[in-house]
Amino acid sequence: MRKAIVIKFVQVLLAALALNSVIFYVAASSMMLRTVRKDMLYTLESIDSILDYEDDLETRVKEMEEIAGLNQSRLTFIAEDGTVLADTGAEEEDMDNHLKREEVAQALREGQGYSTRYSDTLKENMLYVAYRSPESGIVLRIAVPFSGMQEYLPMLLPAAWLSFAVAVLVSLSVTDRFVTSVIQPIRDLSNEMMKVRGEYMDLHFEPSPYPEINVIGATAVKMSNNVKEYVEQIEREKKIRQEFFSNASHELKTPITSIQGYAELLENDIITDPAMQKDFIRRIKKEAVHMTSLINDILMISRLEAKEAEISFSPVRVAVLVEDIRSSLEPLAANQGIFLHTDCPPLRIYANPQQIRELFLNLMSNAVKYNRPGGQVWVTVREEDDHMILKVRDNGVGIPEESLDRIFERFYRVDKGRSKKQGGTGLGLSIVKHIVNFYHGTIQVRSKVDEGSEFLVTLPIQKVEGDEEEISDSLSR
Repeated sequence: MRKAIVIKFVQVLLAALALNSVIFYVAASSMMLRTVRKDMLYTLESIDSILDYEDDLETRVKEMEEIAGLNQSRLTFIAEDGTVLADTGAEEEDMDNHLKREEVAQALREGQGYSTRYSDTLKENMLYVAYRSPESGIVLRIAVPFSGMQEYLPMLLPAAWLSFAVAVLVSLSVTDRFVTSVIQPIRDLSNEMMKVRGEYMDLHFEPSPYPEINVIGATAVKMSNNVKEYVEQIEREKKIRQEFFSNASHELKTPITSIQGYAELLENDIITDPAMQKDFIRRIKKEAVHMTSLINDILMISRLEAKEAEISFSPVRVAVLVEDIRSSLEPLAANQGIFLHTDCPPLRIYANPQQIRELFLNLMSNAVKYNRPGGQVWVTVREEDDHMILKVRDNGVGIPEESLDRIFERFYRVDKGRSKKQGGTGLGLSIVKHIVNFYHGTIQVRSKVDEGSEFLVTLPIQKVEGDEEEISDSLSR
């Protein structure tokens, strides 16, 4: 990695030096051209100031030929119509009309003009600078050989090579230090991550002067924390499963022990009284029913937790479901003098019928079981913004504040004695919570001792429109 970075850095450096050379060449050429133009224009202005145009112009020009020859320059005087009046390098009668010359045309328009081109007369590249006299209107033009920076390249080349070599040596030294400053934090981070073996360890990463490396370090620390949270979650789930199986075993062991005891007594003819035998058979049946309910609840929780399990959906008539549950609870409610009130619109949703029934049944049955004689239960359902709102409220015994955070735990009972008496499994509210989570809903609980409890469930729903038979047919296809 170190070698690769050094090579890439040197490549970038060389490219930068090459680009810098091009930029320098272009900038120097442009600056030199502007300087030469300025000097030549100053020369023309000086000539114009001392020149007497009323004298013989040719005589004056010939006097300047010697001066012009010293610096290889060429001086030309051009009339406003483009006619050459005099020239230090040729006879004016042999020269073409200069009106279309770029520098001449520009000088006539703007007072001064410039151009660089190849001269057919002199057989070399020339720089032309023209100046229009304010007094006479005559255009004075001077031309000098000009090859640009090419003249100076032989002089600049040694200095360029020296600067290039120094730049390379300095860059290699700087690159080595730079690469070290980049690689070392990565090595430190790698060493820190290697410490995570077997048992989880918190990572510590020293800040780097390079933000990108800090991002990598922060990402590694975040990933480490995510792993830590995942491990802790696995441990929590493991503990929950252990507690669940322990509680489930205990809950199943009790009815099995009772059934076994009653069966042994009946089998060994220890109980001969027909009435007592009938009572024992009734108790065995009761314990079997309780055990069946417990097993069904355990299976229900297992299916809800197994997200990969296939859950079938179909149209559910909520009002019909509520009324059916109400009818099944009426004997229990009537036995305790409890009044059931239901208010549900003719709502049809697309869901799993068994899950929705378990949701309503557990909440409604709890409101009846844990109520007081002569108490009341109110069940209301309404639709709001593609959500079904279920509220189950009672004026029963209520739930202590310290138990509100635990009522959805498996096998947790607020009143263990009363729960056993009512035949509860301790899984009802846990099943409710799992069902609500399965549908990505929410559940809220408000309760006061001796005043009652209120459960508020909000579920996102998919309404069913049209005839139920048509819907079933379309679903089957």
